[in-house]
Amino acid sequence: MSTLRGFAPIIDTRARTLILGSFPSEASLKAQQYYAHKQNQFWKIMGALLNQSLYEMDYAARWPYIQAAGIAVWDVYATCEREGSLDSDIRLGVTNDFARLRTLAPKLERVCFNGQTAAKFQRLLHDMDYEVHVLPSSSPAYTLAFDRKFAAWREALLIA
Repeated sequence: MSTLRGFAPIIDTRARTLILGSFPSEASLKAQQYYAHKQNQFWKIMGALLNQSLYEMDYAARWPYIQAAGIAVWDVYATCEREGSLDSDIRLGVTNDFARLRTLAPKLERVCFNGQTAAKFQRLLHDMDYEVHVLPSSSPAYTLAFDRKFAAWREALLIA
């Protein structure tokens, strides 16, 4: 099994909220895009929150809306070994360097974890003086109804 490498953060100095996933799925790694699996609800949730049709947009066209809303995206693992896309199969995960956040996003206040695997790092980010929230996973493997996921995300991201 070879070591897989995740993505650089999508972050800038306007970021006030960081959404941390676990590690890109096979579909995301192949496409070199965050949340590329067609059934992942991340882009539908974010589009509904920002009142934009993000899911229908080209990948690169989505990011200005996300960043203008003060949102950044990254994963907890920089590298890992994994067969398939399930978080439960992640082995030998190497954590991203969260100390960089103070430089990359000096206005960052809140970290929202996209699912329980990412949420294993909530203590670490809380101890770095960030407000932390655990979100229901946007993954198709987590079968909570869209409306319930959306409501939880809206509350945590403080978007009316």
